[in-house]
Amino acid sequence: MIELPVININDKNKTPEQLNGKKPDWLRVRLPVGENYKQVNELVSKHKLHTICQSGNCPNMGECWGAGTATFMILGNVCTRGCSFCAVQTGRPPEYDTDEPRRVAEAISLMKVKHAVITSVNRDELKDRGAEIWHNTVKLTKELSPSTTIETLIPDTKANWEALEVMISAGQEVVSHNMETIERLYKRVRPQARYARSLEQIKRTKEYGKRTKTGIMVGLGETNEEVLKTMDDLVNNGCDILTIGQYMQPTRMHLAVTEYVHPEVFDFYREEGLKRGLKYVESGALVRSSYHAERHVNV
Repeated sequence: MIELPVININDKNKTPEQLNGKKPDWLRVRLPVGENYKQVNELVSKHKLHTICQSGNCPNMGECWGAGTATFMILGNVCTRGCSFCAVQTGRPPEYDTDEPRRVAEAISLMKVKHAVITSVNRDELKDRGAEIWHNTVKLTKELSPSTTIETLIPDTKANWEALEVMISAGQEVVSHNMETIERLYKRVRPQARYARSLEQIKRTKEYGKRTKTGIMVGLGETNEEVLKTMDDLVNNGCDILTIGQYMQPTRMHLAVTEYVHPEVFDFYREEGLKRGLKYVESGALVRSSYHAERHVNV
């Protein structure tokens, strides 16, 4: 058994019910305020864009938008998957917008961001999984903002490796694909995904020559040993960067939080990940996939 640091804090392993529905102090977030936040909000609205910041109810939206950055979500805001943790709308997506790559690229240029993160919903109904839109978005962004570095957080291609190559071949510096959770919980958390398939997608991305990244959530019922095994699996499949954050239930219809993980446990995960061979580990209660993403470009 893994021995975690001794933490003399009453709330360490209490469930949400034991905390009477209250989140612990370390999960407090700042409200969205400031002129930069207002400008980003106006740009997103003007260009009719979607952001995972909004659709995913990200707790860091105030901080990131206040710093003039955002994670753009392409291929619409309706996902073909029904993951039990995610706040993004699920259903039958409308026809995708072929002009979307231009609008995203123009917005990134107007924002003058040094590092842009682009993600998307799953589009399983499309033969190429949306790969053409992905490629065009990155390509146009590079043309309009050649000094901007790009991270693409791509969905599961369901082993369509030709689509994967198109998605990752447009010049982005970092390619991320989230594992989301440990292997045992996949059927409950990601019923339409496969743990081994996502690992293979990361492996193939690394073999293509890209800097690879993934993210997982904790507080869903995983054990410490299972988190460490996931780290080993990631290292063995070529993953460079790992983000670890606290799962927070977006609505009553989604999976319940089983535990609020203490900050010192996140510190333990960071240290263990680096020991096991990951190049960079961003680990903390409020960490999300694109949080501090600019730090992950040159590790």
